[in-house]
Amino acid sequence: MAYSQFELLRQRRFAPFFVVQSLGAFNDNVYRQAIIGMLFWMGVPAEQRTLYTNLAPALFILPYFLFSATAGQIAEKLEKARLIRITTAMEIVIMSVAAVGFLLQSMPLLLVALFGTGVQSTLFGPVKYSILPSVLKPEELTGGNGLVEMGTSMSILLGMIAGGLVFVVAGLAFKVSAVPFHMWTPDVYEGAPTPVVAFFAGAPKLAAMLLFARVLAEAFPLAADQWRQVLILIALASVAVGAFAGLAQTNLKRLWAYSSIANVGYAVLGLAAGTAQGVQAMLVFMALYTVAVIGFFACLAALSRNGRPLETLDDMAGLFQQRPWLSLALTVFALSGLGLPPFAGFWGKYYVFMAAVNAGDPILLWSAVAALVGSVIAAFYYLRLVKVMWFDPAPGETDRPPVEAGAIAVGAAAFTFPVVLGLMPLIDHYANAAAAALGLG
Repeated sequence: MAYSQFELLRQRRFAPFFVVQSLGAFNDNVYRQAIIGMLFWMGVPAEQRTLYTNLAPALFILPYFLFSATAGQIAEKLEKARLIRITTAMEIVIMSVAAVGFLLQSMPLLLVALFGTGVQSTLFGPVKYSILPSVLKPEELTGGNGLVEMGTSMSILLGMIAGGLVFVVAGLAFKVSAVPFHMWTPDVYEGAPTPVVAFFAGAPKLAAMLLFARVLAEAFPLAADQWRQVLILIALASVAVGAFAGLAQTNLKRLWAYSSIANVGYAVLGLAAGTAQGVQAMLVFMALYTVAVIGFFACLAALSRNGRPLETLDDMAGLFQQRPWLSLALTVFALSGLGLPPFAGFWGKYYVFMAAVNAGDPILLWSAVAALVGSVIAAFYYLRLVKVMWFDPAPGETDRPPVEAGAIAVGAAAFTFPVVLGLMPLIDHYANAAAAALGLG
């Protein structure tokens, strides 16, 4: 019977060693890619970026040239178990230093940690080749060494891909204002002119979510189990931040900024299902959300008092008595935002929650429950706006609203309810066709 070295992967004397060596190579290369990505995140000038990009691999490889001979002598003198404990402790310390470097965005500290990673790998190199002869038979050594090298090379490649995936996800999360890349959103919403906010709160986010889905589905379909975990964390964090931070807001633009962060969390949760139904849910949710958010900011653009825009909760007091149509439109958008049936927001969340439940993953099921709790918490600030408009006394007369903005606001409100009820079969059909084109199961 012919001997196959792949049988070693099923044996306890070799498999743990193979896994640890592969994971170590994977970790080192994810870290190296993360450093290169950090250069772009920190906005380093192009000249320095080129320097650091070339310096990072050199610093990682340099210890192999400097210390390989010394590492071999150390491996001969020290007990193997003790040396393994030393190199493992070194890796823990080095990764801790790297974590501080990422937290402080300190490139010198990150490069020092990268050099330390190379040193640790250099010290561990002789150990693995001295351990193999003690656990493998003479006829297994060539095959065992080949498997170790294969696992290391594959892990290096996968580490580079995973490092790139991390920054792709981070960049897209920044674009859609998902936590933890949401910090810019409230300030930009508050400071930008209302028509500009209406634009980038809707169309670019829809486009970015489409790109999000396409990148993950077409470029990384086999890594679905890995990016699903990341998306679940992003989704739940976004829902939580949007729900709780929104409770403290009195400026309506900042309030809707946190509302948008929470809503992006629901869209990402649908995408995290990793199925065609999940992508369909995300598309339905974003299509309905885009109409509602444009309508809300059209309302704000139409409302003013003595030439000053109405942008706070107190400004909206008594609005129903003076501008009933615009206050009804704002009420529709608020009730849709909290997900009250039969408004458009309810259908978007329904699709997302059903996709999460039908994915067959218990983690996604409980994530849907947690997101539903977040929706209940966020209901407070939506209902507070309705209460202020309908029941509080008005501080003064509002200006006559522009016809164009008022028409857009009322038209978007009419779509949000009741027109959406008649269009849902059509929206469902086209979203399903678009999701199927991505080829997810």
